[in-house]
Amino acid sequence: MKKNLSVDSRFKGLKIAITGANGALGKSLIEALKKKGAYVVGLTHAKKNNSKSNKNTPNEWIIWSCGKERLLSSRLANIDILILNHGFNPKGMIDSNEINKAVEINSLSHWRLIEMFEDLALSKNKNDYNSKEVWVNTSEAEIQIAFSPVYEITKRLIGELVSLKKSKLLMEKGNYFIIKKLILGPFKSQLNPQGIMKPELVAKKILQKAEKEDYLIIVSPNPITYLLMPIIESIRILYSRFIYKIYSN
Repeated sequence: MKKNLSVDSRFKGLKIAITGANGALGKSLIEALKKKGAYVVGLTHAKKNNSKSNKNTPNEWIIWSCGKERLLSSRLANIDILILNHGFNPKGMIDSNEINKAVEINSLSHWRLIEMFEDLALSKNKNDYNSKEVWVNTSEAEIQIAFSPVYEITKRLIGELVSLKKSKLLMEKGNYFIIKKLILGPFKSQLNPQGIMKPELVAKKILQKAEKEDYLIIVSPNPITYLLMPIIESIRILYSRFIYKIYSN
């Protein structure tokens, strides 16, 4: 008899929204989450989505665009988990247009969505058992070479902003808003055709770790990432808290 994968999952019955839902990892996450009993909402930039319903299409589509994140507020009010997975990789390009596009998509758009989703969490009862949760895909490019200077800079920017947000949440000791950082190694996708991991495996590992782990979710073939990332993250958080205490006294 085939085992029901959703029985013991914390994702069963939750409403989960994913940006970058048409990408390789987005589709794999949708399929894995639906198997675990989640209701999945796909956020897409496409004007019209004609894809037929199957195992890796969401239960519902929402059309959105970078720069207009606040328009999603009412649509995401009942979402339990928001997964920020959209991105742009200019590879070797370093002209102003590519830099501006990468900063907008990889950094500023993510940050605005995080802030908007936290506002939605604050509008609810802080003691609500079902607190809101956001996962941010910063990738290994946050701390390592990705053979794309602009991509690395933008991922480092959103990564450090998320670290500041985590530091603030730790100081507040509130449980109304939970943030997780996805540190992913190279997986095969349109952004990275040379990726060595399969997106299906990455999605499976993400959900396995998200069932147990609190903040950092690392999926990588590189053992150095598992060593460096927790150290770097701890230093960032301790540093921001130390400086905050100095200026608040």
